Amino acid sequence: MSEHLPAFSGATGWLNSGPLGLADLGGRVVLVNFWTFTCINWLRQEPYVRAWSQAYSDDGLVVIGVHTPEFGFEHDLDRVRLATKEREIDYPVVVDNDYAIWRAFDNHYWPALYFADRHGVLRDFHFGEGRYEQSERALQQLLGIEREPVTVDGSGIEAAADWDHLRTPETYLGGAKADPRAYQFPSYLGFNQWALDGGWTITGDCALGTAGARIAFRYQARDAHLVLASPKGEPIPFRVLVDGEAPGPSHGVDVDADGHGVLTDSRLYQLVREHDRVRERTLQITFRAAGAEAYAFTFG
Repeated sequence: MSEHLPAFSGATGWLNSGPLGLADLGGRVVLVNFWTFTCINWLRQEPYVRAWSQAYSDDGLVVIGVHTPEFGFEHDLDRVRLATKEREIDYPVVVDNDYAIWRAFDNHYWPALYFADRHGVLRDFHFGEGRYEQSERALQQLLGIEREPVTVDGSGIEAAADWDHLRTPETYLGGAKADPRAYQFPSYLGFNQWALDGGWTITGDCALGTAGARIAFRYQARDAHLVLASPKGEPIPFRVLVDGEAPGPSHGVDVDADGHGVLTDSRLYQLVREHDRVRERTLQITFRAAGAEAYAFTFG
């Protein structure tokens, strides 16, 4: 790569910093990280980016997070600010609601890393999770230093995926817009298939449920997550069952052992973290009140 770092013009806001121009970054190595706060791949990558920022800032590294939203509710600045606080991000974050910076980089992925040297020349890039040691070595090379890589141990929602047993891909629930209708679970649900039950309206990017609406998904993964939103901001209780029973010790961080949870913030919810052997399971979630928007299942 030999292109220069694009300017961060067209930003709709900045967090943890005032606006930064290329002149403000002169003489510094810059790591640009594109993210959106419901992305599980970014959530699992973020402990590394956070650790690099803290470990190498005195050596001349500046990390800039570019928050470019995937879903409509991710345009909300207060939600981006909350996610920044929850993830303990202390480096500058530029809010890219109009996709101006995304287009300037010709980026297509969350997460995405771009590495610029002290002269603003882009020297490396990486899309998605992984390649952490190689990325850190690339930063060290640009900084002109050599030391042992930082130790990173992601926990909770940030824990690395169980790639050896993960067999179910990310699945979006939106589609062509349709009138409200009643759905019914099929008699049999195949592996990696999902189904709706009850009253749902399918929109371009989500499924909007009525009270008592249910989703079932047959999957294999250690972790099961669902991106959910409550547009009116009202709490929506829900219940999760795994193979028809309460999850017990396999409940996720947003669900108790009996499977109860509450949709409050619009974000990614961890429904299941397998306590025992990872195998094919059928997850079912029931929303006790109307108004839940379900966007995408992700697994780990």
